[in-house]
Amino acid sequence: MHDALTVLLALLSALGNGAASVLQRRAAMEQEAAMEHEHERRAGRGLGRSLLRLARLLRRPFWLAGAAAMVVSAVAQVGALAVGRLSVVQPLLVTELLFTLMVGSLVFRHRPDGRTWLAFVTLAAGLAVFLVAADPSHGHSTAENGRWLPVGVLTVLAVGALTAVARALRGPARAAVLGCATAVCFACTAALIKEFTGRFAGGVAAVFTSWPLYAVCGVGLLSFLLLQSTLRAGTLAASQPALTLGDALVSIALGWVLFGERVALGPRIVPEAAGVVLMAVGIVGLSRSPTVADGWDTATRATARPARPPRAARRTGSGDAS
Repeated sequence: MHDALTVLLALLSALGNGAASVLQRRAAMEQEAAMEHEHERRAGRGLGRSLLRLARLLRRPFWLAGAAAMVVSAVAQVGALAVGRLSVVQPLLVTELLFTLMVGSLVFRHRPDGRTWLAFVTLAAGLAVFLVAADPSHGHSTAENGRWLPVGVLTVLAVGALTAVARALRGPARAAVLGCATAVCFACTAALIKEFTGRFAGGVAAVFTSWPLYAVCGVGLLSFLLLQSTLRAGTLAASQPALTLGDALVSIALGWVLFGERVALGPRIVPEAAGVVLMAVGIVGLSRSPTVADGWDTATRATARPARPPRAARRTGSGDAS
């Protein structure tokens, strides 16, 4: 019963995440088009510019709808982690790519082709093979003493390094690297939620006086800000594979290190590796499919951009909002 509820809540969370990515990407593209028209790209630098962008996004219906989808996703994820294993819940969130395509097909008005659906079948098959072969154990509801400090230090170093590398890049490469940094934050947030929900048995006082609740808020806010940068940096085809697969793999490692959720090895490592390869093939196939790669999530810019002089109108958007 718990396993079925875990799967259901994890899939609902994946749906919410996919919808949020599409809706907020649409809002980001509309905002960039408006700023180009008003020559606001040159106005302001650093924190002031970021705050201006965020303030303007808060007024856009697509962004608000995406924020609501994120809330639904977060609630479902908390529920899934409360009753299930981190190493099961987070890999199931790879299905976010499927939901991203389905919602994006409606928002961006591009119907997926056969090659795109084949990539998703490959991805789904890889996920199923991996989970069946790995058969993660239940582990502990909270981490063992002393485990969180080294994990936290390594997480900070990894996110800092990836963010520094992203600053030197542009276009899809920047979006992919930022997606990796965001994935590490997402996985750490999920592990903190698992720690937080594992302390429910101690009562309300124990929950609100212990550090995991406040760590979830801090890391969750950082994840949110990194996600916004990732969505502005490039197309969903560049960022989503790194976000979803990175989140799953890092979460499996955190589940092992923190909560003792052991993954079966020995002879099973062969089908596990095959499952990971199939997932990777599906994700690469998705990112290269004509439906997604050929301006799938930038088509709305042409309609969202205000009228411009004929010469300027011939310029096409690259999808890089950096």
